[in-house]
Amino acid sequence: MFLIKKNISDFLKILLIVGFAYFFWLMLKITLEYIPLRPDVSFLMIKQTEVIERPEYLYFFYTHVYTSIFVLLIGFLAILRKDFGLKNFHRNAGKVYIFLILLFSAPSGIYMGIFANGGISSKISFVILGCFWWFSTYKAYQLARQKKFKEHKQWMWRSFTLTISAITLRMWKVIIVYLFHPNPMDVYQIIAWLGWVPNILLIEYLIAKKII
Repeated sequence: MFLIKKNISDFLKILLIVGFAYFFWLMLKITLEYIPLRPDVSFLMIKQTEVIERPEYLYFFYTHVYTSIFVLLIGFLAILRKDFGLKNFHRNAGKVYIFLILLFSAPSGIYMGIFANGGISSKISFVILGCFWWFSTYKAYQLARQKKFKEHKQWMWRSFTLTISAITLRMWKVIIVYLFHPNPMDVYQIIAWLGWVPNILLIEYLIAKKII
């Protein structure tokens, strides 16, 4: 029975790694669209009002895009809690993850949320997401400093769950557009909340059940 449970656990870990690798590659392809820097490519094509009227918008946008891809990868490697043969890899990866989110990714995401498509509902959602992302990451950092590692782990899971909202948001968008063909602005209003609310509810359930 123990061997069966171990095999199932190993299978799920492999499935998780393969799944993340696939979606990370998709996110990397999206990021590479913005190299070299251009104000009229991909997502920026529908943000020309902000690009033209707010010179700082592009700085916040590229800060968010370029740091978030590293946050996504580093966060996943840190969550695995392995050092991969490198001394203190988990600890150092966690430091980089926290540093990038607190100083760059979350603040730039909050700024972009203020100008999100889809009206006031989308704006509120993305700003709340950015604030929760920053706070959960800071809380994880604070608890690690206090050597409360069990609580630190839980808050890191909360933080990473919000980090992967970049992936789940796009997954929901594909599903909703395929099934219902709604108006583009309606899609933004829906996925703005679906991208992260189910994630955090799931992680809270797993924490409450002591599964993680």
